[in-house]
Amino acid sequence: MTMDGTASSPVLDALIGSPPEITLRSGSATDAAASVVAVVLAAGEDGPVLAAAARRAGADLGVDLDRLVETESLRGDAGSVLVVPVTGAQRSITRLLVVGVGAGQPGDWRAAGAAVARRAGAAARVAVIAQPAPVGLRAFAEGAALGAYRVSGLLERAGQPGRPAGDGADARTRPVVAPGAAAEAPGRDALNVNEITVDDAGLDGVDAAGPAIDAAGPAVDAGGGASASVAEAVGGPLREVVVVGDLAADPAALAALRAARAVALGVYIARDLVNTPSLVKSPEWLADRAVRIATEAGLTATVLGPRELAEQGFGGLRAVGQGSPRPPRLVRIEYDGAGAGAGAGAGAGAGAGAGGGGARHRVLVGKGITFDSGGLSLKPAVSMIGMKTDMSGAAAVLGTMTALPALGVPGRVTGLLCLAENMIGGSAMRPGDVITCWGGTTVEVLNTDAEGRLVLADGLAYAAGELGADVVVDLATLTGAIAVALGRRTAGLFSSDDDLAAELATAAESAGERVWRLPLTEDYRPAIDSPVADLANIGRALDVGGGSITAALFLREFAGKLPWAHLDIAGTARSDSDDGEISRGGTGWGVRTLLRWLAADPAAATAVADASARVG
Repeated sequence: MTMDGTASSPVLDALIGSPPEITLRSGSATDAAASVVAVVLAAGEDGPVLAAAARRAGADLGVDLDRLVETESLRGDAGSVLVVPVTGAQRSITRLLVVGVGAGQPGDWRAAGAAVARRAGAAARVAVIAQPAPVGLRAFAEGAALGAYRVSGLLERAGQPGRPAGDGADARTRPVVAPGAAAEAPGRDALNVNEITVDDAGLDGVDAAGPAIDAAGPAVDAGGGASASVAEAVGGPLREVVVVGDLAADPAALAALRAARAVALGVYIARDLVNTPSLVKSPEWLADRAVRIATEAGLTATVLGPRELAEQGFGGLRAVGQGSPRPPRLVRIEYDGAGAGAGAGAGAGAGAGAGGGGARHRVLVGKGITFDSGGLSLKPAVSMIGMKTDMSGAAAVLGTMTALPALGVPGRVTGLLCLAENMIGGSAMRPGDVITCWGGTTVEVLNTDAEGRLVLADGLAYAAGELGADVVVDLATLTGAIAVALGRRTAGLFSSDDDLAAELATAAESAGERVWRLPLTEDYRPAIDSPVADLANIGRALDVGGGSITAALFLREFAGKLPWAHLDIAGTARSDSDDGEISRGGTGWGVRTLLRWLAADPAAATAVADASARVG
């Protein structure tokens, strides 16, 4: 069951990892059948603050929390955790966690949720004594769900068949083939799904409502299932976080959990796809997986294969993918929230052609390079290790799109996943080649490792010229230079529109992701001029440096006169270690920011409300 009491999808559960349930109940912590209990400690102006319910829970477990706070000098810093072993009568509960929630801002609650998930150990169920406001509850639930992410079972969900019995030493691992798809050439064994590096010096991709609860009787959780036995509460991984307080019958609290579930599921989708090894993750496999996930979420999805890409003039995608025996794909995913309102339930409308009520048509474009060797401008070997993650932009777009119906986001949104594999070979594009992108713009290819901007060029031009977009935002692991400039936890933001840039920055801050706006320096624009084409794919005409800026200037050429923003996530899309709600490997960066932005879009909400009033 899901947080909102609706049945989860067995198809979707089979495709991706499932976030733990975050449920509400009244009563005491000992009624929750959990092996770990957590209490929260706030950082007040006059010192740390414990709620009366926390003190009672501590006393039930034989722990004097006031004395503990004093002797351990606890301050209640957000995300801090003190682990206290529990012995005595309550033998089912083995540990008490004292978790800091700082000043109680959403970011503090998010950090506390992640800390609870990470310090749960082998517990499958944790009870948390807390009473946050709905906004804090949502942040806590997001943090707990995201902090609980693990890659275990990833290859099974991906359909990796393992090593078949057969012809002795010549037997090799077979690549996964989507149902009904043609088989692809066998490849080498999969890389370790946890192996993740980033080269800071390169180009693209280095280019780097729930039931009422009786407090006196057995509880029924907000997910609709009866509380499990103590035996089921141990042995991990974390399956449920029970928030014990007086929120169980609060509609706003239940809505907060629904929203958190939708967001976490979107991030899980992105993380699982990013972490899948490239042996499995061909453009065809990823396109098929995206269609299945999108369809299960109630969206409309269409795939353009090699023939359609050729017929419709997607020269950038075709050029990048032509060196691989696994050809490119473009996936178009459509959502229409006409009549939806912010915070609506999972029944919000989706699909193409429903009109949109005059709301802005927002298009999200994601770079989806399933593996980046650099092409003939070959990367050093160490720089290729993390390149299974070079499709993080496309994964974030897919994760975002799947959450829109559950969140009831108003207006029309289209997602474009530009999928290709950049490989070497006799048919690979060469430095010096001139290609024609969608819409007719010609590009001189000076470096085949600056390939992400070529597939995005097709997607951006198609969005502006064919889809009738009103606003376009792209995400890409585009330049290693952005990680040098901003590090691994801040994404670069470029935009042709100040209002759009401000909206995205506000959304990122609210979501717990960080961006920093960088300039589109007009003096650098001549650097991408070419004597033989409309543009060059890297700076040549002027030695201006600023690789992230010149890459963004290149992309701007394909967005027409539309409000456009580019998020360079080469640093933030990947992590070498667990850090709060971020897990090692693919981070799913951008899903939270985009969902906050789309749900808060005032133009979309106003237009949908106006349309609904006219219909009424």
